[in-house]
Amino acid sequence: MANDLGHCGTRHAVVIGGSLAGLLAARVLAEHAERVTVVERDRLPEGPDARPGVPQGRHLHVLIPGGQRALDELLPGFMRELGELGAPRVGVPEDMVQWQNGRWFRRSPATAHFSTGPRAQLEWLVRERVLADPRIELIGGTETTGLVGDSSRVRGVRVRARGTEARAESRVLEADLVVDASGRSTKAADWLAGIGAEAPYEETLDTGLAYGTRLYRASPEGPDTDALGYYIVPHPTQQYGAVVLPLGDGTHLVTLSGLRGNEPPTEEGSFEEYAKRLPHPVISDWLSRAEPISPVHGFRGTSNVRRRYDRPGRRPAGFLATGDALCTFNPIYGQGMAVAALSAVALRRALADPKHTPTTRTVQKALLDASKQAWDISAGADRKMPGAIGDTGRPGPADKAVSWYLRRVQARAAGDPVVGAPFRAALTLTAPLTSLFAPAVAKAVLFGPVHATPAEPPLRRFEA
Repeated sequence: MANDLGHCGTRHAVVIGGSLAGLLAARVLAEHAERVTVVERDRLPEGPDARPGVPQGRHLHVLIPGGQRALDELLPGFMRELGELGAPRVGVPEDMVQWQNGRWFRRSPATAHFSTGPRAQLEWLVRERVLADPRIELIGGTETTGLVGDSSRVRGVRVRARGTEARAESRVLEADLVVDASGRSTKAADWLAGIGAEAPYEETLDTGLAYGTRLYRASPEGPDTDALGYYIVPHPTQQYGAVVLPLGDGTHLVTLSGLRGNEPPTEEGSFEEYAKRLPHPVISDWLSRAEPISPVHGFRGTSNVRRRYDRPGRRPAGFLATGDALCTFNPIYGQGMAVAALSAVALRRALADPKHTPTTRTVQKALLDASKQAWDISAGADRKMPGAIGDTGRPGPADKAVSWYLRRVQARAAGDPVVGAPFRAALTLTAPLTSLFAPAVAKAVLFGPVHATPAEPPLRRFEA
């Protein structure tokens, strides 16, 4: 295959990691390879149950519209099947009581919908659909210990049964292509060093944000509302966040967040007390009536990390990274599952490009480009938070002008549908960020007033 990916001539591809990014990459590779092997550390459950290898498995996961479209493109009919399993469909702003930048959003008709069912349910359905292809095999309970090959080309992976001693004998899976989809804890830097290659440069940005999540059953004597959920968005001047969303089985997941030094507690009773720090008591009141039915689970690994395989370096052909192994975001923005699906779409298009022979470098760049908008949103917002640390570069004059414009966008998005709809489309990855500069939007942003919004939480639709 020389120094390219064979233009659909791959005989055997190995994917490291059987989570969403890995499964969807395998789905695409099966269109070009004779066979695909997915190597997964966990012993996967047979049904839609949680597994330990998902770092935020007990926490809230939303599938935003950009990810929904991508999944339906990769697995036709997927969102219909997910809905039939009971995953809720929550419209924004119509179904949410949302506070952001000191303003309550008008609950006007929805222009975007979130799928808020359990992560384990969604992943199980993806796994069922993907593994129905006889060309794809998943090997569970197996960990990757290294790459086979040299600095010019990867020719496979070394694996061993998980739980065996480090000195235990490993075996080799030969492959024409290896895709790292092992997640934010990837060992790719060590694997590459082991064959004489260079690790990619890493960009990082960390606010120190931490969050805690607890499962509740809402009280029938709760507030008189037709809202399906609540969302308090943190801001540099108000650094506490909260999300309440339904899972579809009569329960809600509640996540509270705070920055470094003000992390939410995991002790019984303290979690509900922490909610009183939010800028309004609406969520605290909801919690005081609801029944907690799980412990509080904390999570602190929320830094944004982007691995720049697109930059020069001594790296082998036949090795790609995708999903969180390539670019991982602060999970509070709910982008991870969508980017995993969008990356698989980008992989499909790059491998099938009739005009260009796909090389490792060009396909890797396509994967990075698929995550760029989510990175710009997540890292861009986190960069403004107090105490943020990292090396993503300082904003220049053009960045400052764009930030000024986007502040005006945010001020108007809560009450003006001309601005709110494209604002949500960009955040949910169904439209480019440049859509916020379209003539009608720019006119409203630059010359239009800041529309009035509700003075109190809008517990009923279309409240003024």
